[in-house]
Amino acid sequence: MKKLVVFDLDGTLAESKSAVDEEMSGLIYSLLQVARVAVISGGAWPQFEKQVLTHLPADHRLQRLSILPTCGTQFYEYNRDWHQLYAEDFTAAEKKKIINTLDTVVNQLHYQPPKLWGEAIEDRGSQITYSALGQEAPLEEKKKWDPDFAKRQQMKTLLLRLIPEFSVNLGGTTSVDITKPGIDKAYGIRKLRDILHIPLEEMLFVGDAIFPGGNDYPAKEAGVDCIKVRDPEETKRVIATIIACYTVL
Repeated sequence: MKKLVVFDLDGTLAESKSAVDEEMSGLIYSLLQVARVAVISGGAWPQFEKQVLTHLPADHRLQRLSILPTCGTQFYEYNRDWHQLYAEDFTAAEKKKIINTLDTVVNQLHYQPPKLWGEAIEDRGSQITYSALGQEAPLEEKKKWDPDFAKRQQMKTLLLRLIPEFSVNLGGTTSVDITKPGIDKAYGIRKLRDILHIPLEEMLFVGDAIFPGGNDYPAKEAGVDCIKVRDPEETKRVIATIIACYTVL
């Protein structure tokens, strides 16, 4: 059995920007009894707190949980409380260049929505994230905007042409994540390997975007065994199966 089970967040453990439900939190807590667990996403630390951590009992099991915001450019571990192990943030000049380029691409492609729910561009320190309808957009509206990733693929093509020194990944339902070069979920996976001293072959990654261009695909490219899920409901079945297998052993 695998020593470490790594999960994507939005679309895998919970709906976009939503909290895990009671059943999911119970399954994660049970999984922590039999294996180490990590959650890696393009989201910022407050998103993990809101969506996952406030729904888990704050006890010793959390020492087996690793949290990697912004695709692993930040790393949090638990010892009576959550502590940041490191953060690899952009410089002010890098942030300005990325934000200006995002504005240029959105205008060039005419992707300005008739309504924004919150800010479209979020500075997450080590990652700049563009959310087409705003950070607080309703899930149903977000699902309709780019269901086949086509719009964001166009954005990615233009962004890579204009700022090739950065990495561009597609996340969530309306998001484009920009990080330092080489930063994706494969980077986070390798950080887990180095910090936890767990080989890649002893990890399992679970995500909803394990396809070329999807922001979970780098985990597969890194050589980790992967399970692609449709939604959090399927993730629940995967977790329950993993727990059952450990119980049998």
